[in-house]
Amino acid sequence: MADIKDPENTIIIELKDGPVVIELLPDVAPKHAARMKELARAGKYDGVAFHRVIEGFMAQTGDVEHGREGGDARRAGTGGSDLPDLPAEFSKLPHARGTLGAARSQNPNSANSQFFINFKDNDFLNGQYTVYGRVISGMEFVDKIARGEPPANPDRMISVKVAADA
Repeated sequence: MADIKDPENTIIIELKDGPVVIELLPDVAPKHAARMKELARAGKYDGVAFHRVIEGFMAQTGDVEHGREGGDARRAGTGGSDLPDLPAEFSKLPHARGTLGAARSQNPNSANSQFFINFKDNDFLNGQYTVYGRVISGMEFVDKIARGEPPANPDRMISVKVAADA
């Protein structure tokens, strides 16, 4: 696993193939980083499906309302948490391979719990979606996530933890 420099701002997502370690960027997007830690600590991301996975683009997950096992799979991707939406925290950081972006509706201030991991550099997203983390190890496991919109048999985040708590 990666050399973790700041356990309080590092997320470990356990996937079926292995752990994905994400360095959060609280200096760039403090509200988004804090939200991910809050939801992870509450266990809200555990068991949530990757509901939109597009080859050569990204893997989207984090619908804690509809994406959990036993939830309404047809509605996965339409929900969020019971917390208020977050304001956009746009930066100059590019949507490079392995970066974490906040998923949202057309409203730039509608991000809540959903996020995506870029499979490749997606510069067309720059300045339009909040970047708030980057994969520092385990990208090979992200690359193995089942594709589809939605996938026929979606992969799930087995567990999501803040490294300081793991």
